Amino acid sequence: MNLRLTTPTSILIRASIQITGSKSESNRSLLLQALYPNLTISNVSNSDDARVMQSGLKIVNGEVDIHHAGTAMRFLTGYFASQEGKEVVLTGSKRMTERPIKVLVDALRLLGAKIEYLVNDGYPPIRICGKRLTKNKVSLPANISSQYISSLLLIAPSLENGLELELIGSITSVPYIKMTLGLLTEIGVDNSFSDNLIKVQPKQFVLNKHLIVESDWSSASYFYSIIALSEVGSEIKLSSFKKNSLQGDSVLAEIYADFGVETQNQQTEIVLRKIKDCPYESLSYDLVNSPDIAQTIAVTCFGLHIGCKLTGLHTLKIKETDRLEALQTELSKLGATIAVTNNALNLEPAEHIKPNVAIDTYNDHRMAMAFAPLALKTQIVINNAEVVSKSYPDFWDDLKKLMITINQN
Repeated sequence: MNLRLTTPTSILIRASIQITGSKSESNRSLLLQALYPNLTISNVSNSDDARVMQSGLKIVNGEVDIHHAGTAMRFLTGYFASQEGKEVVLTGSKRMTERPIKVLVDALRLLGAKIEYLVNDGYPPIRICGKRLTKNKVSLPANISSQYISSLLLIAPSLENGLELELIGSITSVPYIKMTLGLLTEIGVDNSFSDNLIKVQPKQFVLNKHLIVESDWSSASYFYSIIALSEVGSEIKLSSFKKNSLQGDSVLAEIYADFGVETQNQQTEIVLRKIKDCPYESLSYDLVNSPDIAQTIAVTCFGLHIGCKLTGLHTLKIKETDRLEALQTELSKLGATIAVTNNALNLEPAEHIKPNVAIDTYNDHRMAMAFAPLALKTQIVINNAEVVSKSYPDFWDDLKKLMITINQN
């Protein structure tokens, strides 16, 4: 499904949007619920990834196909490895078989897990024979995807001796690690994170506890971009969000203040307002703790004819696509001058935006949603637009509430 997006020449936005629960929080909470059935959860994400996670957790023996869901692949690897008596083959899409999992498998094997590769060493598909894991000390490189680390931390309290996890080197995506530990604390699991050592104490039972998943800040990023690209005075209310969020992407409020977007907290809502035009010719951000918003920021800067330098992006190479290469290709089609390395992106200010360009999405939901706000500046086509269902199935319906016209191309 290819969609053509257009807007009126001049647009002052006024809208209220209910964003689904955070995919990251949902998948962590669902795994904890599988370990501790007394937990109940509300505002679970309606994304494909969360649905895949829910169905995967119900399987005892057989094949678990997680399609494009990288989080589910990492989290379910840890889960099934620790479930004595369960035997599964964990597989996914062609792209998933190209995304490395060796670091996590090696760590689980050191804890006593039985996991074998079925095709290529270091990559899915894998066969997992669940065992009782009694060893409780392991180390990981600290600069890897935080999902490997969180996979171990989530199963840690269910292990009879808990877990001591040492992170070697400089840590990537600390907020996602703290999100995991914050949820463990919320259900009563003792843990600590000091220097590069994380300790999680064992907990056999959890008393009745209700978890409310906060709405997704990564999804909110596209509305920050829309407000930044709109007229001064535009306003969007987003719900449901917490003032003290566990999500690293909540740094959006601080970053988009540079673009003239004010964020106001109102109980369970945040209100985004365009209070002034961006006064800068170029901006620089280290996104090592929030790489998922890099695409949004780069497209916002391009739409405002300003430059940007984004660093700390090395994990984007192994996402649904190589996001740095994809950004370079698609922004160049629109007329951008852009260069990328293995961990950085440099965008020069652009004088013009080419109209009627079709953006390829590479089976990556964030490519589709990050480029959609450019409809406020030019007519644009998003190819394979249905890919947004991975994290935000209602995205196109919500965009229509903002006076953006969406038609099949």
